[in-house]
Amino acid sequence: MAVELKIPEVGESITEVEIGGWLKPQGEQVKKDEPVVTLESEKATVELPAPESGTLTQVLKQTGETAKVGEVIGYIEPSDGKAKAEKAATAPATQGKPTPPTAPTPATKPAPSSPAPKDQEPNKKGPVAQSKTDRAAQKEERPGQPIEEVVRNRSKDEPTKTALPAPTARRGVSFQSADSGRDEEVIPMSPLRRTVAERLVKAQQDAALLTTFNEIDMSEVITLRKAYGNSFQEKYKVKLGFMSFFVKACIEGLKEFPAINAEVRESNIAYRNYFDIGIAVGSGKGLVVPVLRDAQLMSFSEIELAIRDFSGRAKENKLTIEELQGGTFTISNGGVYGSLLSTPIVNPPQSGVLGLHAIQERPVARDANVVIRAMMYVALTYDHRIVDGREAVSFLKRVKEIIEAPARMLMEV
Repeated sequence: MAVELKIPEVGESITEVEIGGWLKPQGEQVKKDEPVVTLESEKATVELPAPESGTLTQVLKQTGETAKVGEVIGYIEPSDGKAKAEKAATAPATQGKPTPPTAPTPATKPAPSSPAPKDQEPNKKGPVAQSKTDRAAQKEERPGQPIEEVVRNRSKDEPTKTALPAPTARRGVSFQSADSGRDEEVIPMSPLRRTVAERLVKAQQDAALLTTFNEIDMSEVITLRKAYGNSFQEKYKVKLGFMSFFVKACIEGLKEFPAINAEVRESNIAYRNYFDIGIAVGSGKGLVVPVLRDAQLMSFSEIELAIRDFSGRAKENKLTIEELQGGTFTISNGGVYGSLLSTPIVNPPQSGVLGLHAIQERPVARDANVVIRAMMYVALTYDHRIVDGREAVSFLKRVKEIIEAPARMLMEV
């Protein structure tokens, strides 16, 4: 008996997903727990494993289509019914018997092959002119021809027009063509991108967001990394990055200014005595923020290992819904992309986000002398409904003090 392939629960409040792509084609053998199809929700992309070993005999939902939680999107014939499954996948059923082949009718009989015209030979240069009458007749013969193919054929006939790029693999691509050559490529937003857009707009509408800035001398942290970076990597099998220093510094700052670690709940303020720090990382489908749970209990190596794991799995779209939920404060490092200064947006219902930026060597004044230092601009965006300006500025100053003198973390001063 065929096993149903159903859409599972993929997160709280998520009732619908989009088929991201089938990893196994219809008729292919699959093993139990082997990923069969990717599902895109408004929070993450997940893989749906096969519940049993067997053959994927039927696909009910195609890439780009939506399906509700609990809906059947395909069938797998268990291994004990392999012969039956192969028969179902390779031969159409008509009253339980294979349909015998029939000879083509005169109307459908293919025309004898003949040499292709020179203007249609694939590797020839220089298109040959074609009359409008011929082109109109060609269009009438192929009324269902895709717009992309029409435009490509047109570009051969009219060398003065700008040809569209070849169709991409992205689903839902639509080309708009005009005689002027001003073409457009229109693709639908992914569920993740739509949700990110909605949440960012909602954050600016519902919260009173304000950003304060400062700059940090990174020289001491750079010196520490040069002195102990190799030993750290040999012992823990991971590089000592800047992010672990900022996670530690932010936790110390949040302890002193708890409103930045709190959230608004209707007419109340919820203060948390734990620190779940979200780390913004880039993925193939947008920015995601996996969370370091109880980061106050983590060592430098544990933080670096967790961030490396998040980053690797984000690029493969293998982060789980649970890893992306919650969080009491977020750190976003736009400096890895070269950003010098920006105003990050709070991830609701959080009340604060710290933006890190590129490190640049700049002249600064030290003890009445001008010296060159590795400097970084930092930005704190906060919800002014529960965080006062004094608290926000003081928090950022505290982070600056710790990063510029990292020994403070050891001495707890």
